[in-house]
Parts: sequence; structure tokens; C-alpha cells
Amino acid sequence: MAFTTPTQIDTAPPVSPSTTSSTGRAGDKIFAGLSKGSGILLLVIMASIAVFLTYRASIALSKNEGNFLTTFDWNASADPPVFGIAVLLFGTIVSSIIAMVIAVPIAVGIALFISHYAPRRLAAPIAYVVDLLAAVPSIIYGIWGALFLVPQLAGLNLWLDEYLGWTYVFDKTQVGVARSLFTVGILLAIMILPIVTSVSREVFLQVPRMNEEAALALGATRWEVIRMSVLPFGRSGVISASMLGLGRALGETMAVATVLSPSFLISGHLLDPGGGTFAQNIAAKFDEANEFGRDALIASGLVLFLLTLLVNGAARLIIARRKDFSGANA
Repeated sequence: MAFTTPTQIDTAPPVSPSTTSSTGRAGDKIFAGLSKGSGILLLVIMASIAVFLTYRASIALSKNEGNFLTTFDWNASADPPVFGIAVLLFGTIVSSIIAMVIAVPIAVGIALFISHYAPRRLAAPIAYVVDLLAAVPSIIYGIWGALFLVPQLAGLNLWLDEYLGWTYVFDKTQVGVARSLFTVGILLAIMILPIVTSVSREVFLQVPRMNEEAALALGATRWEVIRMSVLPFGRSGVISASMLGLGRALGETMAVATVLSPSFLISGHLLDPGGGTFAQNIAAKFDEANEFGRDALIASGLVLFLLTLLVNGAARLIIARRKDFSGANA
């Protein structure tokens, strides 16, 4: 049996907690203060924007002779002024839905290819190109859309009209170039595709490797691994990426203004020229508007602001309900 001699006993003096943790505690307090201050500052900025938009919108709405929600006209400089957001709301929502329907499935497919199918030598350049596309200014997309995309879509519009015109949605009733909400939706899909792809790719790369290896060990194919392990884990991340893309689609200005031929008419014929969006209308009419007309445009901006908040709030609710079943908390 071994005995501990006095020389073997650790006689080091105890270290005072105040000397070791004073710096750490000070750093924690500074970091906590900065974090709390940043959060409060963000709330203050959002509140100030909401107050400003509400105040200026109330001035315009108090003098509006038309119904703000249902009037199919925008003549805020007239006496009395008449303006409404029905056409703008319709155009913004329809073009954004078209963009999401096209972009999200393609973006998820590209993200899965980069993260799980492509060889590393090929995946890295593709991911780099996707990230570069996300940094292209919107005016560049707009010029490309006006000079290249619009002429090229003439044939597609004729094909859709011939074979799918019976659906009413793709029934082309007006002669003209493809400056329609359908063209805007395709352009917006191209613009949001890099954002959704980049975020989804990063989410798919965070899937625990053990989950995938366990599925492979049980005899699952690569697609079954993706379906049972990758997609459930990344569902909330894909929803978040989609909401980022939707936010850009809802507020896109210059690209839409360059491509769209605006008109204050609501039509279910998506191939016909015309339509309008909140951001496009604000950009087109802001310089020529008088002070009251600018208040009216700010009122439409308030609706876009609230629409964006509602969309993001709905996305957060979906993520909160599904995260417990995604495997992300395992």
C-alpha cells in the first residue's frame, strides 16, 4: 500500500477567483451590454421607420378621395387626389409567387448537388460562381432582362398561349413584347436563386455526418439518405433561405422598373403586358410627384413594409413549429 509523503502533497497556494475571473467578468459584461444595446437599437430603428411611414401615410390617406385598398388608379397629384394599391398589391404578390415557384426547387436542387453529389473539384467552383451571382447589382439584372430576356421570351409566350391558353392564366390576349408580370417573375427568380442556393447549401453541409453514415449502413441509397436525413434536418434552413429570397423579390425596384410595362389594370392573363409593383411604382413616380404625392407613395411603402413583416412573421411561426421534427435539435 502506497502512502503519500508530505513532499508529494500539492502545496500550491489557492488562486483567488477575483484575480482569474475579473477580466472575464468585465469582458462578459461589456459583450452583454453591446449585444443588448444592438438589439435595442434595432428595435428603435424599426419603430422609427414604422412611425415615420405611418405619420406620412396618414396625411395622404386623410385626403384620398378613392378607396386605398380597391381603387384601380394612381392620380395622387390631382385635386382631389385619387389613388389605390389594388393593382400594386396584386402585381407584387403575383410576381413574387412566380419567382418563388421557379427559384426555390431549382435552388434546393443546386444546393444538394453542390453539397452531396458534385466532386469537390467541381463543387467549389460552382459554389463560388453562385456566390458571385448573389453580388450582381439589380440594375445589371434589369438591363440584361430588358435587352435579352424580354425578346427571348416571345417564343415561350407563344408556346404557352398555344398549348396552355385554355387555363386563362396563359391566354395571351394582347399583342406586344413580353413586358409582363410573368417576365418579371422569371427575372426575380433568377435574382433570388443565388441567395436561396447559398443559404441552403450551408444548411445542408451542417447535417451531422453520423446521421448520413447510419442511413448508408442500413442500406439506404443516396437519395434515401437525402430524403430521410438531409431534407428533414435542413427544412427550417430552406424556409429561412426562401424568406430571404422572397424579401428581395417583394422589394426589388430597378430590375422590375426596367422590364415591366406598368398599367393600373388587374388581369389574370399573366402574359399580357402591364401590371405594377409597390417598389416599381415608387421608383417611377417619386421624382415627378409633389409633396402630397410623395406622401401617397409613402403610404404604399407602408403597405409593403407591413407585408414584409407579415411574411417574415409567418416564416418564423413555420420554423418554430417544424424545428422539433427536423432533427436539428438532436
